[in-house]
Amino acid sequence: MSSRPSLIAIPDSFFLGMRMFVPVALSIAAYGLVWGVLAGQAGLSALEVFLMSALVFGGASQFVALESWTPGQLPILAIVVTTAIVNLRMLLMTATLRPQTMHLPMWKSLAAVYLVADENWAMTMGEYAKGRGGVAFLVGSGFCSWLAWTGSTLIGRLAGALVDDPARYGLDFAFTATFIVLLLGMWKGKGDLVPWLVAALAAIVTAKLVPGNWSIIVGGLLGSLAGAVVETRKGRADVA
Repeated sequence: MSSRPSLIAIPDSFFLGMRMFVPVALSIAAYGLVWGVLAGQAGLSALEVFLMSALVFGGASQFVALESWTPGQLPILAIVVTTAIVNLRMLLMTATLRPQTMHLPMWKSLAAVYLVADENWAMTMGEYAKGRGGVAFLVGSGFCSWLAWTGSTLIGRLAGALVDDPARYGLDFAFTATFIVLLLGMWKGKGDLVPWLVAALAAIVTAKLVPGNWSIIVGGLLGSLAGAVVETRKGRADVA
């Protein structure tokens, strides 16, 4: 008598992706806790924190959105444009996954790329180059990342409600410290100096001249433009 086959067959590479991603997930949870605390200070409820983390699932962009968050008077356009700029890199990253997802139905392909983040994308591409990995590995590592981020931000929000004086514990500096860490993690070499400096100067000047949070948008746009110019010139130099 044969055993009944499983209704849902989960590839081994899915669980491999989860296991390999656990160390990275711990670091994600660390700054997820910080974001949760800061979100509470900005006026987000526990439900709003959970929904934003679960649906947006964008660490850096959520930090940027939080900087512009004003309960009752949300600058929706500024938040949307800023987070779009921050996440532009996802277009290129997900495009590199096309060879692995092109055989899937559209809904499965979209579900897979929804779980793409910087860390699990890099890990997936590394495994794919070795002849391993694939979509199941991407989804497994991405799901682990999603659990770490969503869970840690919610815990941070709930724990932060118990802190009556954030400055006493240095949590008022947490936003700045976290962004410094994120920047250092994205540092690739001297070529990053030009776009970073352009973005910083543009943001500072705009903050002095224009009220609101438009300095983030202007800094992001001009920094991205400067980065594109640097990369274009570098590519021409390499060809020559």
